[in-house]
Amino acid sequence: MQYTLSRESREAGQLPGDTVSLLPLFDGARGCEKFAQRLLRFAPGASRECLEPDADEVGYVLEGRGILRVGEERAELGPGTGLYLGAGSAWSLEAQTPLELVSVLVHGPVPGGRSHAFVDLGAQGRASASAARQFALGLGPEHGCASVTQFIGYVPPGRAPDHYHHYDEVIYILEGRGVLHVAGERSALGPGDCVHLPARLVHCLENSGADELELLAVFSPAGSPAEAYYPDGTAAAYPGER
Repeated sequence: MQYTLSRESREAGQLPGDTVSLLPLFDGARGCEKFAQRLLRFAPGASRECLEPDADEVGYVLEGRGILRVGEERAELGPGTGLYLGAGSAWSLEAQTPLELVSVLVHGPVPGGRSHAFVDLGAQGRASASAARQFALGLGPEHGCASVTQFIGYVPPGRAPDHYHHYDEVIYILEGRGVLHVAGERSALGPGDCVHLPARLVHCLENSGADELELLAVFSPAGSPAEAYYPDGTAAAYPGER
């Protein structure tokens, strides 16, 4: 199974009659049944209305500015904005400048969530995970998004012990250089590269550079990004814990 993907290896397609082009990343065609991870690029102007009847959508603005309309509500989008659109919520985007965002469709969403929500991930405080790693929470159940947890992860230089999670996860590298280790194989990572980590896959995402590695992640079922387990099943320790 393929666990890493470079966005440069795929072609973006312009949606007919719309301002947006779509670049598929990890999805069912690449063994990722839970999610459809995409890169959406909006040209300036108003997009057509979009609606996903059977999937929640969680996004993160990489660059650009615009106005997202959901029903009668308007929300300003800019770099670092996280957005949640519940299944069946109709929306459109008026880009003021070229706007690029990472979108993750969540198939089989948990029912009963809100129709939409927004969060500024850049304004969120950091929390600690294992191996001196930190994270800032984005959308999740506390925002009415019951299907997933979205977060920004901050990985210091070096390699943490191999571990696994109980959730399925898709990752987009924002800044820095790294290496994904799975079953003795190494895959180099840089900005714009993607990772799919199925539940219980033993792995390690190493920061191979001199600066912090920054990544955007979405996982399901929702929970804490700090939850991790070593290959023998014991819980990974937090900094300062024994």
